[in-house]
Amino acid sequence: MFGIIRPCRHRLSAELHADWVAHLCGLCLTLRDQHGQLARAATNYDGIVISALVEAQTEHAAARRSAGPCPLRGMRRASVAEGAGSRLAASVSLVLASAKLRDHAEDGDGALRHSVLASLARSAAERWERRGGATAALVEFDTSVLTDAVAGQSEVERSLGPGSSVLMATEPTEIATAAAFAHTAVLAGRPANAEPLSEAGRFFGRVAHLLDAVEDLAADRASGAWNPLLATGTSLTEARRLCDDAVRGVRLALREVEFSRPALVHALLVHELHHAVSRTFGHAEHPPEANTPHSHQPPGWQPMPPGGQPPVPPGGQPPMPPGGQPPVPPGGQPPNESPEGVRDGDGGCCWVPKFRVPPRRRNWFVGCLVASYMCCTCQFCCRDPWPGPWSGEPGSACCDCCDCCDCCSCDC
Repeated sequence: MFGIIRPCRHRLSAELHADWVAHLCGLCLTLRDQHGQLARAATNYDGIVISALVEAQTEHAAARRSAGPCPLRGMRRASVAEGAGSRLAASVSLVLASAKLRDHAEDGDGALRHSVLASLARSAAERWERRGGATAALVEFDTSVLTDAVAGQSEVERSLGPGSSVLMATEPTEIATAAAFAHTAVLAGRPANAEPLSEAGRFFGRVAHLLDAVEDLAADRASGAWNPLLATGTSLTEARRLCDDAVRGVRLALREVEFSRPALVHALLVHELHHAVSRTFGHAEHPPEANTPHSHQPPGWQPMPPGGQPPVPPGGQPPMPPGGQPPVPPGGQPPNESPEGVRDGDGGCCWVPKFRVPPRRRNWFVGCLVASYMCCTCQFCCRDPWPGPWSGEPGSACCDCCDCCDCCSCDC
């Protein structure tokens, strides 16, 4: 699951959280029903905003259907969203996912450096793009604006250099999200809302693109991959300013939109968008220490010298426990335990993959398979901590690390 809008259940009321889950499950099930089980991998948090926007503008009662048990809901049934909003969200998610998959195949990322796997990925991308267009036709949405924007991204990237405006790199994304946001007004029967929603979508696309660049900044710098911030020489301070301005732009544009049920959209596009910016730049400006063998040890800890003997403290030899193993340094951790308290081999039964210390990274393709299994076995919500499908690093639920009392001041 990916996307910048990841609301914490502690920041949403029970009713709004139920509505958010209804749209999430509605998007996932629409992808399954229209395009098969594999298409559910295209489910993303930001696509939910499209479905929620349609429902928020509709005057009649929200369309719901009963869904069967799902591991991600603790095997409980639920009432989920259906209708034009879910179909539009599914088509947009699938077309954009196809573009991302094709981009990985062209770049030869991870396992896709092998020609056979890259060919299969390109075939899957073409199939998703075709099927996404078919679903979009059911709601009279022309996906060519999405595909043209994605196709033009590479040309834009090649034209940028130091001193160029980073907003030139975000423009294709802004065009795509503006079109999707504006079409929600058409589906809801409120054509007057199309212009302000297009403006809100443009700013939302800008934030999404910049946050993605900030999250990938360290990895792209290390690997030499293209990144709009690196290519244009844009600082984190300037990127933060642009994101804050865009968040304000979304808030102002939404004031011009006529809603029937504005609560969920307001929570997602005002409060949660603000939290997404704060969270991303907070991580970028205060990165974890370098991943070195002793980067997590407390001050004063001395590494084991060659030969396997612990450092000699002033005044004598260190005691050796039975078995002849060197003692654990004060405040440190055993060599098979991570700084988060995770031991090598933790896991088992349905809780696989097991933890490995140090973490073992996986390539893009294997990581997708592992992520799919972890989703189906409810590990992201029930296993704490869980190993990252790609990084192997311990992770926890989003609501465990958020500041639920840090709500933005809102005057809209």
